[in-house]
Amino acid sequence: MKKRFSLLLAVMIAMAFAASQVFAAELVLPGSTTIQKRVLEPSADAIEKATGIRINVLGIGSGGGFKQLMEGKVKASLASNPLSILLKKNNLPDDGTYVQHTIIEDVIVPIVHPSNQVSALTWQQLSDINIGKITNWKEVGGPDMKIIVVTSHEGSATRDVFQEEVMKKAGYIKEARTVQSTREEVNLVAKFKGGVGAVSKGFVDLNPGKVKVIKTDAISRPLSFITKGKPDSDVQAIIDYLMTPGARKYFN
Repeated sequence: MKKRFSLLLAVMIAMAFAASQVFAAELVLPGSTTIQKRVLEPSADAIEKATGIRINVLGIGSGGGFKQLMEGKVKASLASNPLSILLKKNNLPDDGTYVQHTIIEDVIVPIVHPSNQVSALTWQQLSDINIGKITNWKEVGGPDMKIIVVTSHEGSATRDVFQEEVMKKAGYIKEARTVQSTREEVNLVAKFKGGVGAVSKGFVDLNPGKVKVIKTDAISRPLSFITKGKPDSDVQAIIDYLMTPGARKYFN
């Protein structure tokens, strides 16, 4: 009898657990891979425990996520560049239709191979390097070595912010190596001694010693949720939780 009761209890617990998994709400959030890797993936379990909502993050870039929001496919998108840039790129007025909910501020840093002797560059020098005006590291006090520009894909928020702020909207050198993820950008700069890129500082911190950070004036941008109008209750619950000290301890 006792064995039968124990078996029944185990079955009931298993069913209750399965039901909790089935009925947990799922929220699809497309957009910035920076927010995906630095904010949401590290805190995913804590978010579900605190809100009862399971997040499904689609790392398709800030531009791709915003397009899904525009098309009404999702309740919110993730952006690691200002809303103003997304609106401008999509020829939309800044009339309050879309709302930016900033979670944290992020810093973009220029990176080079660890062996590179250059330690600091001005924004003008960084711009000249990325547009192809400066092509050899000896022109900025480094070794006699060809510069290899590495940049994220079009639609990447990191690229958009760097191009807007540092390069004053100028185009990248034609020979620039374009990558699909920040991890690939870090790996490529670590591979080529002449490489240079620009990534979220958080990714460099996650890969200590792999690349070298170049000193320059601060290049900052918000990491945000974007909604069309007021967030619905699920999105608001996640935003509210991410703003707490308990959530921030998970961020990378």
